[in-house]
Amino acid sequence: MFKKGISLLLALLLVVGMLAGCAQKAPEQAEKQEPTEKPLKIAMVTDVGGVHDKSFNESAWEGLQRAEKELGIKAGYQESKQEADYADNLELLVDQGNDLVWGIGFLMGKQVKEAAENYPDQKFAIIDNAYKETPKNLMGVLFKEQEAAFLVGYIAGKMTKTNKVGFIGGMDFDVIHRFHYGYKAGVKYANPDCEVFEQYAGAFDKPAIGRSIAESMYGNGADIIFHAAGDTGNGMIEVAKEKNKYAIGVDKDQNKDAPENVITSAVKRVDNAIFNVAKDLKEGKWQGGSTVVYGLAEGGVDIAPSSNKLVPKEILDEVEQLKKKIVSGEIKIPQSKEEYESMMK
Repeated sequence: MFKKGISLLLALLLVVGMLAGCAQKAPEQAEKQEPTEKPLKIAMVTDVGGVHDKSFNESAWEGLQRAEKELGIKAGYQESKQEADYADNLELLVDQGNDLVWGIGFLMGKQVKEAAENYPDQKFAIIDNAYKETPKNLMGVLFKEQEAAFLVGYIAGKMTKTNKVGFIGGMDFDVIHRFHYGYKAGVKYANPDCEVFEQYAGAFDKPAIGRSIAESMYGNGADIIFHAAGDTGNGMIEVAKEKNKYAIGVDKDQNKDAPENVITSAVKRVDNAIFNVAKDLKEGKWQGGSTVVYGLAEGGVDIAPSSNKLVPKEILDEVEQLKKKIVSGEIKIPQSKEEYESMMK
């Protein structure tokens, strides 16, 4: 009887011990948290101008940095030193596990599309290019550069004292044509008698060439030059400072580079486009297989905020009226030589 009682007591103690052990584990289980959602990884491949080109590559990187700060994404970039780097850089960013890979610039259009076809489960996007047939995992972003260029051209036509102004283009293709002929149309709209010097540098990363062209144009009487040439155009701005001439920047507000010389800039909000796509992606929206276009109406292009430092108020008031006419469609801005020549007729 006594032995049976002891055995029963030991069994009871064993059960209580097991229950106590389970009770001790419960708080640990309660403290376990659901795994946090991994931040989106978005990275970009720069064009040859590099991430500090004071132009569209830098603007794109600013958009990613803003997305990192405000949306919590993880941003990165890979710089291209030459066009041969594009494909390898795109593949490197895919290998790094990025959710979205950007190609910055028209020149890598072919490589971005090939990468999208080679990696159908990877999302890609490109600035300044569109495709006749866009893969579902790729989206293009274009801008109505001609609208901003027309406005700065109007300012140049109104402010020139010599009746001679200049344009320096980076490379001879559609994106720069929109700047070129939009600017020329704006100059002529403001001042039909003004002469426009025009030259393409053949590169976006050669400030020395920009310097050489600018020295020639200023030497021939131009008192204002607009560039759409990336880092090449920064050479022109340096000459404007040295010769105390006026310059017009591009893509970003370049007044800070020469506060007494850069009267305005044709601003192209690549940063806004990059940020907006990141925001959409985080919210589960993806416009793959399509092309998004940003103009004045969409807040994608404009003149620089610093324009009021050197441009007279009456001219800026006229510019504001022109903006309304452009957005309404009353004024159609040419984006090619053919459209410009048709407009002039």
